[in-house]
Formats: sequence, C-alpha cells, structure tokens
Amino acid sequence: MQWLIQRGWLGNVLALTVGALITLALAPFNFWALALIACSVLYLSLSQLSPSQAALRGWAFGLGMFTSGTSWVYVSIHDYGAAPPFLAGFLTAVFVAGLSLFLALFGWLWARFIRQQQHTLSNAWAFAALWVTIEAFRGWFLTGFPWLYLGYSQLDGPLSGLAPLGGVWLISFALVLTSVLLVTLLLNKQRLSRCTAVISILALWGLGFTLQAKNWTETAGEPLTVTAIQGNIEQNLKWDPAQIEAQLALYQTLTLNAAASDLIIWPETAVPILKDQAQGYLNSMERIINRQNSALITGLPLRQYDSYGDLRYYNAITTLGDSNGEYLKQKLVPFGEYVPLQEMLRGLIAFFDLPMSDFARGPSKQAPLDAKGYKIAPYICYEVVYPEFATELAAQSDILLTISNDTWFGTSIGPWQHLQMAQMRALEAGRWMIRSTNNGISALIDPKGQINATIPQFEQSILRGSVVPMQGLTPYLRWQSWPLILLSALCLVLAFVQRKLQADA
Repeated sequence: MQWLIQRGWLGNVLALTVGALITLALAPFNFWALALIACSVLYLSLSQLSPSQAALRGWAFGLGMFTSGTSWVYVSIHDYGAAPPFLAGFLTAVFVAGLSLFLALFGWLWARFIRQQQHTLSNAWAFAALWVTIEAFRGWFLTGFPWLYLGYSQLDGPLSGLAPLGGVWLISFALVLTSVLLVTLLLNKQRLSRCTAVISILALWGLGFTLQAKNWTETAGEPLTVTAIQGNIEQNLKWDPAQIEAQLALYQTLTLNAAASDLIIWPETAVPILKDQAQGYLNSMERIINRQNSALITGLPLRQYDSYGDLRYYNAITTLGDSNGEYLKQKLVPFGEYVPLQEMLRGLIAFFDLPMSDFARGPSKQAPLDAKGYKIAPYICYEVVYPEFATELAAQSDILLTISNDTWFGTSIGPWQHLQMAQMRALEAGRWMIRSTNNGISALIDPKGQINATIPQFEQSILRGSVVPMQGLTPYLRWQSWPLILLSALCLVLAFVQRKLQADA
C-alpha cells in the first residue's frame, strides 16, 4: 500500500492518473466500478499528507478528472468561438485548472480538520460527507458547474434505486462511502469495525438494488404521442441572417411531413429570431397545429421589459396550439449566454462576442407549461444538470421536457454526459422526460431513467414515440437533499470532534 500514499510528485502523478478514471465511470463509457477504485486510491493517498500537501494532491486528482471529462470546452472555444488553437488550449487549461481547485479544497479540509489517525468507520462516513459537500458546493459557487458527479455512474448500476430516495448526491455519498469502507476492510484490524463495514456495504447496495423495482409514482392519464424534430442545423449557420428563412421552412416542412401527434417538440432556439419578429410565422404554425389538434413547444429568443422598465433579452420556450405558457431560462451558460465582466472581455476575441451571448436570467418560481391538459416542467439545455433546481418544477409537473443545442460540443463526449444527466433527472422524479436537441442526442426517457426511443446523432430526423403523464412525489422531490445535508453535517461534526479528542488525548 505504501506506493499509493507516496508524498511528492510521484504521488501527485498517480492522483492525476486515477482522477481520469472518473470520466471512464461516466457516459459514454460507463465502467462504473472505476469510480470505487478512484475514490479508494484518493482516500489512501491523502492519509499521511499535511494540509498543503493534501491540497496539491486533491488538485492533481481534479486535474485528471476535469481534463479527461470536460476538456470538450476546447471545441466550443476553438471551433465555434474562433479562438486560435493556442489561445483555445490556454483557456481550456485555465478552466480545467480552476475546477480542480474544488478538489484542492477537499484535500485541504480533509487533512486540516477531519481526518483521523486510523482508518476508522467515522473516517469513512466523514470522507463521503465531505465529498458530496464539495460536489454540491461546486454546483452552486459562481452559478455552479454541476458536471461529473460520481452518482451519474450508477444510472445503470446497482445503486440506481437510491436516486428517487435522495438524488444523484445520495448515490455519490454511497459510492464514496463504499470505497472507503473497502479500504477499512483491508487496513483496520479490529474485528468489530470490519464486520460493521461489511454489513454497511451489503445494506447500502442491497437497498439500492431492491429499490430499483419500486415505483414511486403512478400514471396520471393516457399516453401522449410525441414528435420531436431534430433539424441538425450547423452552428455556423444557425445565426446567419441569410439562413433564417431556410431554417424556419425546414422545421415547418418536417412538422407537416410527420404524423400528427399530441406533442410536437422543437429544440432550443429552433426559431432563431426574436419572438415578436417571428410572430407571423408562429401564427401560421399555430393554424397548422390547431388543425392537427396538437400542442407545439419550441425554443426561441424573446425580448420584453423587466420590472425596472429595461428591455431585456431571454432564451425562452413558447407554446402553440392546445397549450399555453412561456418559460424564460434561469440558469445561463457563462460566455455562451452571458459574459462575466463583459465590460472588460467583450471585443478581446470572437469567443467573448458569440451570437446571443447577452441574455438575461429569467425570474425564479415560474409555472410549468400546460399542454394537452397536463403540466410540463421545462428545462433549457444547461438547466437540466442542476439536481435541486430541477426538482422544483418537476414536483409540480406530470412530464419533464428539456430542449437543447449540443452542437457546441461537436463530436466530443459532452452530449453523452448531458444526456446521462437528463436521464438521472427522470429517475429522480419518477417521470417521463422528453429531450429534443438540434443535432442529438434526442430521446424519450422513461421514469426509470432508461432511454425508450432515440434517433441518430448528427442527422436531420424525427423522433416519434409516446410518454405517460405521471403523478405523485418521490422522496427526493418531496424532501430534496435535506436528509442528506443533515446526515453529512452530523458525520463531519462527529469526525471533527473525534479528531479533537484524539489530539487532546
């Protein structure tokens, strides 16, 4: 075991390498057992380091994790932001290095305040509690970047049954706890501790596996037929004024050629002009939709005055036909939809002047959409990756809907990670999810988080299928993460107190 806990650069290189395993545990690879290995090695590697050394070790682990898992941002910066390769590489490196600081914070807090001298059971629980605390903090700080959560690796694993109980963070907690308990089995010589570790692992995984068969929600009506249009518009053409008429005609033609459905879904900004400028086109489409007795839901930009009388622009969803409601996106993508410190950054490079990068944030507490007599929870692109944010609308709704434009990711693994997170939201809520995207991956997802229907990526195509309205609240929709928050706080406080007692003894 000594080679796993080496100080110095060799241990940091090992941590960087092991951190990359997290990406392989997630979509599209899904080797979920690697998450257990990675966390076990990280726990061991932090066991004898000073706080400053632990911070560097955690940063190295994060560097491997985020370099392998999120460096697809290079595609957005270089291919669509027109940044030269060197600059795009530099900005990507800064992004990845910055995200890795969350793991540096994890390592420092662990070594400075919580870690005990022996591999105790309370050590295991506290390590898991600190991990999910940092995951949650990363999803909130500076609007958050809730990507690469460990719990997503269990979407098809034995612990997936925990998602409706406590969400993706409960699964992350269970995975990390298991990984440290396995180390405890190897290194703790006390028979009671080892027996307790075995019982804890069996109970945790047995519960997760057993709950997979439980249905927390029930049907609220007959199935609704769905048609999702995937236009596959190239990103460099999407905002070209000369291409707008062709895009509008394309979506109209594909919709007319599709069989009549209860719900017709177009992706994010399928209508690439402001709503008031597209009103004639929308009125024409509404007449078509009304003849089919359908509901059409589409993404588009719009402008309206805010409560201060200022004209603001929003990334939005609007409805036509047998539906009503409008939704303004609340969780905006930095640089893609708004530019932090824009007074300083705009004009420096084309990436900081991307089309539609001056959106305002929509108001909180917006109502679900109404379509065919049912409530639909809308999420635009990035919003579906926020677990707690998604629960509020999901709890008020019968069906979940996310529209997106993942063209920014190119052929990278980004769209597959994005799809996996949408699948987890469906599983957490016990509801069907419709996912409509510009170029894939469009899908219909059932209440167990499994893909019921999909169409090929990078193709102009039509997704057909059906979804079932669901009612009832899973424990996660009812309580959100509060039980896990209390459990984590208790674990951290107890470990901190025990550490103090050991130091005073």
